[in-house]
Amino acid sequence: MEIIGLIGGMSWESSAQYYRIINEGVRDRLGGVRSARSLMFSVDFGEIERLQHEGEWQALTGQMIDAAQRLERGGADFVLVCTNTMHRMADDIAASISIPLLHIADPTADAIKAAGFQRVGLLGTAFTMEQDFYKGRLTDRFGLEVLVPDDADRSIVHEVIYSELVVGEVRATSRAAYREIIARMIERGAQAIILGCTEIMLLVRPEDSAVPLFDTTTLHAQAAVKRALRGLSR
Repeated sequence: MEIIGLIGGMSWESSAQYYRIINEGVRDRLGGVRSARSLMFSVDFGEIERLQHEGEWQALTGQMIDAAQRLERGGADFVLVCTNTMHRMADDIAASISIPLLHIADPTADAIKAAGFQRVGLLGTAFTMEQDFYKGRLTDRFGLEVLVPDDADRSIVHEVIYSELVVGEVRATSRAAYREIIARMIERGAQAIILGCTEIMLLVRPEDSAVPLFDTTTLHAQAAVKRALRGLSR
Protein backbone atom coordinates (compact mmCIF):
# COMPACT_ATOMS: atom_id res chain seq x y z
CA MET A 1 0.00 0.00 0.00
CA GLU A 2 1.32 3.43 -0.93
CA ILE A 3 1.56 6.12 1.75
CA ILE A 4 -0.87 9.02 1.26
CA GLY A 5 0.44 12.48 2.13
CA LEU A 6 -2.25 14.98 3.14
CA ILE A 7 -1.82 18.74 3.51
CA GLY A 8 -4.69 19.46 5.87
CA GLY A 9 -6.11 21.99 8.29
CA MET A 10 -7.83 24.14 5.65
CA SER A 11 -10.06 23.72 7.55
CA TRP A 12 -9.59 20.77 9.87
CA GLU A 13 -13.36 20.21 9.65
CA SER A 14 -12.99 18.98 6.08
CA SER A 15 -9.60 17.35 6.72
CA ALA A 16 -11.33 15.10 9.26
CA GLN A 17 -13.71 14.05 6.49
CA TYR A 18 -10.75 13.19 4.25
CA TYR A 19 -9.33 10.96 6.98
CA ARG A 20 -12.68 9.24 7.49
CA ILE A 21 -13.41 8.69 3.79
CA ILE A 22 -9.92 7.42 3.03
CA ASN A 23 -9.89 4.92 5.88
CA GLU A 24 -13.42 3.75 5.16
CA GLY A 25 -12.42 3.24 1.54
CA VAL A 26 -9.39 1.12 2.44
CA ARG A 27 -11.45 -0.94 4.88
CA ASP A 28 -14.18 -1.50 2.29
CA ARG A 29 -11.63 -2.56 -0.31
CA LEU A 30 -9.38 -4.76 1.85
CA GLY A 31 -11.78 -5.85 4.58
CA GLY A 32 -11.37 -6.57 8.26
CA VAL A 33 -9.65 -3.84 10.26
CA ARG A 34 -7.50 -2.61 7.40
CA SER A 35 -6.80 1.14 7.24
CA ALA A 36 -4.77 3.58 5.19
CA ARG A 37 -1.08 4.29 5.51
CA SER A 38 -1.05 8.06 5.62
CA LEU A 39 0.71 11.17 6.85
CA MET A 40 -0.96 14.53 7.45
CA PHE A 41 0.71 17.91 7.84
CA SER A 42 -1.96 20.19 9.24
CA VAL A 43 -1.51 23.96 9.01
CA ASP A 44 -2.92 26.74 11.20
CA PHE A 45 -5.92 27.88 9.19
CA GLY A 46 -6.11 31.17 11.06
CA GLU A 47 -2.88 32.25 9.41
CA ILE A 48 -3.87 30.78 6.04
CA GLU A 49 -7.24 32.54 6.02
CA ARG A 50 -5.65 35.89 6.87
CA LEU A 51 -3.08 35.59 4.08
CA GLN A 52 -5.77 34.56 1.59
CA HIS A 53 -7.87 37.64 2.23
CA GLU A 54 -4.78 39.88 2.20
CA GLY A 55 -3.84 38.48 -1.21
CA GLU A 56 -0.48 37.17 0.04
CA TRP A 57 -0.39 34.27 -2.39
CA GLN A 58 3.40 34.11 -2.58
CA ALA A 59 3.62 33.55 1.17
CA LEU A 60 0.89 30.93 0.93
CA THR A 61 2.73 29.17 -1.87
CA GLY A 62 5.80 28.98 0.36
CA GLN A 63 3.77 27.39 3.13
CA MET A 64 2.24 24.80 0.81
CA ILE A 65 5.64 23.93 -0.67
CA ASP A 66 7.07 23.52 2.83
CA ALA A 67 4.20 21.22 3.82
CA ALA A 68 4.54 19.09 0.68
CA GLN A 69 8.28 18.73 1.14
CA ARG A 70 7.81 17.71 4.77
CA LEU A 71 5.42 14.98 3.65
CA GLU A 72 7.85 13.78 1.00
CA ARG A 73 10.68 13.64 3.53
CA GLY A 74 8.34 11.74 5.85
CA GLY A 75 7.87 8.99 3.28
CA ALA A 76 4.68 9.91 1.43
CA ASP A 77 4.36 8.35 -2.03
CA PHE A 78 2.03 11.08 -3.31
CA VAL A 79 0.41 14.25 -1.97
CA LEU A 80 -3.10 15.71 -1.72
CA VAL A 81 -3.86 19.32 -0.85
CA CYS A 82 -7.08 18.95 1.14
CA THR A 83 -8.74 22.13 -0.10
CA ASN A 84 -9.84 23.50 -3.46
CA THR A 85 -8.70 27.10 -3.01
CA MET A 86 -5.05 26.29 -2.38
CA HIS A 87 -4.84 24.50 -5.72
CA ARG A 88 -4.18 28.02 -6.98
CA MET A 89 -0.52 27.12 -6.45
CA ALA A 90 -0.77 23.44 -7.45
CA ASP A 91 1.81 23.76 -10.24
CA ASP A 92 4.35 25.31 -7.87
CA ILE A 93 3.74 22.62 -5.26
CA ALA A 94 4.09 19.84 -7.83
CA ALA A 95 7.34 21.34 -9.15
CA SER A 96 8.84 21.44 -5.64
CA ILE A 97 8.58 17.70 -4.95
CA SER A 98 9.60 14.53 -6.74
CA ILE A 99 6.43 12.62 -5.87
CA PRO A 100 3.05 13.14 -7.62
CA LEU A 101 0.46 15.71 -6.58
CA LEU A 102 -3.09 14.38 -6.99
CA HIS A 103 -5.05 17.44 -8.17
CA ILE A 104 -8.52 17.82 -6.67
CA ALA A 105 -10.15 18.96 -9.92
CA ASP A 106 -9.15 15.88 -11.90
CA PRO A 107 -11.20 13.12 -10.22
CA THR A 108 -14.12 15.55 -10.07
CA ALA A 109 -13.93 16.25 -13.80
CA ASP A 110 -13.50 12.54 -14.56
CA ALA A 111 -16.66 11.72 -12.63
CA ILE A 112 -18.62 14.48 -14.35
CA LYS A 113 -17.48 13.35 -17.80
CA ALA A 114 -18.27 9.72 -16.97
CA ALA A 115 -21.79 10.76 -16.01
CA GLY A 116 -22.22 12.47 -19.38
CA PHE A 117 -22.51 16.08 -18.20
CA GLN A 118 -21.03 19.06 -20.03
CA ARG A 119 -22.29 22.23 -18.30
CA VAL A 120 -21.71 22.40 -14.55
CA GLY A 121 -22.27 24.92 -11.80
CA LEU A 122 -19.40 25.63 -9.40
CA LEU A 123 -19.76 26.56 -5.72
CA GLY A 124 -16.68 27.42 -3.68
CA THR A 125 -14.79 30.27 -2.10
CA ALA A 126 -14.72 33.55 -4.02
CA PHE A 127 -11.13 32.71 -4.98
CA THR A 128 -12.18 29.41 -6.56
CA MET A 129 -15.29 30.78 -8.25
CA GLU A 130 -13.73 33.99 -9.59
CA GLN A 131 -10.14 33.10 -10.45
CA ASP A 132 -9.16 30.90 -13.37
CA PHE A 133 -6.90 28.32 -11.71
CA TYR A 134 -9.80 25.93 -11.10
CA LYS A 135 -12.35 26.78 -13.78
CA GLY A 136 -9.58 26.94 -16.36
CA ARG A 137 -8.40 23.42 -15.58
CA LEU A 138 -11.93 22.04 -15.90
CA THR A 139 -12.35 23.80 -19.23
CA ASP A 140 -8.91 23.40 -20.79
CA ARG A 141 -8.21 19.81 -19.75
CA PHE A 142 -11.69 18.33 -19.69
CA GLY A 143 -13.77 20.52 -22.00
CA LEU A 144 -16.38 21.37 -19.36
CA GLU A 145 -18.44 24.54 -19.44
CA VAL A 146 -18.39 26.04 -15.95
CA LEU A 147 -21.05 28.38 -14.56
CA VAL A 148 -20.63 30.35 -11.33
CA PRO A 149 -23.25 32.25 -9.31
CA ASP A 150 -23.76 35.98 -9.82
CA ASP A 151 -21.98 38.55 -7.65
CA ALA A 152 -24.51 38.59 -4.82
CA ASP A 153 -24.78 34.82 -4.66
CA ARG A 154 -21.00 34.38 -4.76
CA SER A 155 -20.76 36.68 -1.74
CA ILE A 156 -23.25 34.54 0.18
CA VAL A 157 -21.50 31.29 -0.70
CA HIS A 158 -18.10 32.69 0.35
CA GLU A 159 -19.36 34.21 3.60
CA VAL A 160 -21.07 31.00 4.71
CA ILE A 161 -17.85 29.06 4.13
CA TYR A 162 -15.59 31.40 6.09
CA SER A 163 -17.93 32.47 8.89
CA GLU A 164 -19.74 29.17 9.49
CA LEU A 165 -18.52 25.98 7.83
CA VAL A 166 -14.82 26.28 8.64
CA VAL A 167 -15.74 26.47 12.33
CA GLY A 168 -18.19 23.57 12.09
CA GLU A 169 -21.41 25.59 12.12
CA VAL A 170 -24.16 24.15 9.91
CA ARG A 171 -27.21 26.41 9.77
CA ALA A 172 -30.60 25.64 8.25
CA THR A 173 -30.84 29.21 6.94
CA SER A 174 -27.57 28.80 5.05
CA ARG A 175 -28.70 25.47 3.60
CA ALA A 176 -31.84 27.20 2.35
CA ALA A 177 -29.76 29.98 0.80
CA TYR A 178 -27.52 27.48 -0.95
CA ARG A 179 -30.58 25.63 -2.26
CA GLU A 180 -31.82 28.83 -3.86
CA ILE A 181 -28.41 29.58 -5.37
CA ILE A 182 -28.20 26.06 -6.79
CA ALA A 183 -31.70 26.41 -8.23
CA ARG A 184 -30.71 29.63 -9.99
CA MET A 185 -27.68 27.94 -11.58
CA ILE A 186 -29.91 25.09 -12.75
CA GLU A 187 -32.23 27.64 -14.34
CA ARG A 188 -29.18 28.93 -16.25
CA GLY A 189 -28.52 25.46 -17.61
CA ALA A 190 -26.29 23.71 -15.07
CA GLN A 191 -26.66 19.95 -15.52
CA ALA A 192 -24.77 19.21 -12.30
CA ILE A 193 -23.23 21.13 -9.40
CA ILE A 194 -19.64 20.92 -8.15
CA LEU A 195 -19.26 21.36 -4.39
CA GLY A 196 -15.94 23.05 -4.98
CA CYS A 197 -15.03 23.81 -1.40
CA THR A 198 -14.19 20.91 0.86
CA GLU A 199 -16.49 22.17 3.65
CA ILE A 200 -19.65 22.47 1.54
CA MET A 201 -20.28 18.74 1.94
CA LEU A 202 -21.07 19.53 5.60
CA LEU A 203 -24.00 21.71 4.52
CA VAL A 204 -25.42 20.62 1.15
CA ARG A 205 -27.06 17.22 0.61
CA PRO A 206 -28.27 15.49 -2.56
CA GLU A 207 -31.86 16.39 -1.74
CA ASP A 208 -30.92 20.09 -1.82
CA SER A 209 -30.39 19.98 -5.59
CA ALA A 210 -32.57 18.97 -8.53
CA VAL A 211 -29.42 17.88 -10.41
CA PRO A 212 -26.53 15.64 -9.30
CA LEU A 213 -23.94 16.99 -6.88
CA PHE A 214 -20.23 16.25 -7.26
CA ASP A 215 -18.49 16.57 -3.91
CA THR A 216 -14.80 17.30 -4.39
CA THR A 217 -13.87 16.12 -0.91
CA THR A 218 -15.29 12.65 -1.42
CA LEU A 219 -14.05 12.28 -4.99
CA HIS A 220 -10.52 13.45 -4.07
CA ALA A 221 -10.33 11.11 -1.09
CA GLN A 222 -11.64 8.17 -3.12
CA ALA A 223 -9.04 8.87 -5.81
CA ALA A 224 -6.35 8.75 -3.13
CA VAL A 225 -7.58 5.32 -2.01
CA LYS A 226 -7.57 4.06 -5.58
CA ARG A 227 -4.01 5.22 -6.12
CA ALA A 228 -2.74 3.94 -2.78
CA LEU A 229 -4.19 0.47 -3.39
CA ARG A 230 -3.34 0.09 -7.07
CA GLY A 231 -2.02 -3.37 -7.68
CA LEU A 232 -3.37 -4.73 -4.40
CA SER A 233 -6.21 -7.18 -3.90
CA ARG A 234 -8.02 -8.26 -0.80
